[in-house]
Amino acid sequence: MDYRQRRETGTGWNARRTAGLGLILAVVVFFLPLLTMGGEPVLGLAQQGEGGGAAQGESVQTQAAKDRGKVIKLLQTDGMVTEMTLEDYLFGVVAAEMPASFELEALKAQACAARTYTVRKQNNPTQAHPDADVCTDTGCCQAYVTRESAETRWGLSAGEYSQKIAQAIAETDGMGILYQGQPIQAVFFSSAPGYTVDAVEVWGNQVDYLKSVESPEGEEVPNYHSQVVKSGEEVKNAVLSAYPGADLSSDPSGWFGTPAVNEGGTVSSILVGGVTLTGGQVRTLFDLRSACFTVAWDGTNFTFSVTGYGHGVGMSQYGANAMAKAGSTYDEILTWYYTGASVSPLS
Repeated sequence: MDYRQRRETGTGWNARRTAGLGLILAVVVFFLPLLTMGGEPVLGLAQQGEGGGAAQGESVQTQAAKDRGKVIKLLQTDGMVTEMTLEDYLFGVVAAEMPASFELEALKAQACAARTYTVRKQNNPTQAHPDADVCTDTGCCQAYVTRESAETRWGLSAGEYSQKIAQAIAETDGMGILYQGQPIQAVFFSSAPGYTVDAVEVWGNQVDYLKSVESPEGEEVPNYHSQVVKSGEEVKNAVLSAYPGADLSSDPSGWFGTPAVNEGGTVSSILVGGVTLTGGQVRTLFDLRSACFTVAWDGTNFTFSVTGYGHGVGMSQYGANAMAKAGSTYDEILTWYYTGASVSPLS
């Protein structure tokens, strides 16, 4: 029965009003002790929100509590070890690792991935820095920038961006990415050429939650397509220095074989002077932005044409932003990029 039908049936308005007032009075008398129990108001569903979460006015204070209660030891570039809260550390990581102009849900996904990565590092100390949980070397841990440096870089947008990153951290407070109940190795990178890369192709180890998945970014990514030009002599010197067993005595046009590529176009393996290299090894050797490349010889130079940026494993940051723009929430983004994982509170 819809609203109009309810108006046209039943008893008269006066009778309904009398009965209604009686019912309201009974409800107030019954619930009044509950509403004032212990001198503290009890939040109703309208205040809590549809999901039963914290009231808007207390969300930041409540949701920041877990990250604020954890202490992180950070090895700085000057060799000093600094202690700070996980909340403050995550601000520096998110500010350094992802553009603050990105969608809020993408920033929340980044905060959750960074938190998971940090907790896993804290639970599994490394000999690289035994006196610190994490460092600022991106080859070992995550990028980090102080709040002051980040706000200087942001200029007039400093207030907006600072609030946005703080919100992303607060609204994911204590949440991590788990696989079979344990924090995952939440690796991430900048942009993918249509698909992410299976971890086994890059690092040689099979990881169940680091599988190749489709990634929706594209031409909106700055420098999505790039080129690196090397002379024949430069290529020869670099290859023989790293792989002295390579045979580059023939014409340069035959130094590179036909690459084996995955579904997204990333090079899985390629023969270079008779030596089989992974796409990642070639990327490192010639300082390419990614392992999704083609190589051409023009008689003088080799031109590497590259798409995307980063190692390609785990969450693509530009892909996460594209998903957020399309309406995906941060947990949907994370469970897309980390196959079989769940987003749950970290212990």
